[in-house]
Amino acid sequence: MMNPSQSAVAEWRGSTAVDSDGEKIGTVEEIYMDAETGRPEWLAVKTGIFGMKLSFIPIAEASESNGDVRVPYDRQQVKDAPNAEPDGELSQEEEAGLYRHYGLDYSETRSGSGLPGGNGDQQADRGPVGRDTSGPTTDDAMTRSEEELRVGKSSRESGRARLRKYVVTEQVEQTVPVQREEVRLEREPITDANVGDAEAGPAISEEEHEVTLHEEEVVTEKRAVPKERVRMDKQTVTEDQTVSEQVRKEQIEAQGHTPGRE
Repeated sequence: MMNPSQSAVAEWRGSTAVDSDGEKIGTVEEIYMDAETGRPEWLAVKTGIFGMKLSFIPIAEASESNGDVRVPYDRQQVKDAPNAEPDGELSQEEEAGLYRHYGLDYSETRSGSGLPGGNGDQQADRGPVGRDTSGPTTDDAMTRSEEELRVGKSSRESGRARLRKYVVTEQVEQTVPVQREEVRLEREPITDANVGDAEAGPAISEEEHEVTLHEEEVVTEKRAVPKERVRMDKQTVTEDQTVSEQVRKEQIEAQGHTPGRE
């Protein structure tokens, strides 16, 4: 089983890593090299919802496929891989756990893996100072970690709005001028001009004369008239919300007394 050469994987940083079925695993963040041979050994791939987790995949049998990096493992197997600190170097314990997870052979004589140009060989030659009282002695350093708050956003349904049309009744008053006819008596004296009409009838008699009177009355009519068009639209408003959460972090302190020092 041969690893690709360093020159072949130099351009893989930033590429998309896909599993054996072609599904996306994540983005290749770094290439970890074997500290002794200098050959590429591990792909450090950003995974997780926000791309904040760094998963390690063996470069053995990895190949370029349509601009992506294809590995012979499924996405879930990569996500379930043992956690390793992305500190630029993999310890023998971390490498051994990763090799077991991917079903590959691992020899204790293997050196650690790290980023190109790292000091992995110096760390391997340097022995631990003192011994660990809480477990097996590993090296002369203690890793301090702390939790970091990562805040994301998701969209959810907050409610619904609808348009509804209903009928209301209101009283409307309007003044309209109307006309009517009334009887008015006009008297005129007998003159030479109307004496003939005045003497045309009997001298003394009873008589009736009828006049038809007219008046205007208000007639109302109602009809529906379109007045305006109303529609619903959505707009996005932005507001600031403060998120408060507790995070934990480790602190390291020295204990004990050094003879000869006050």
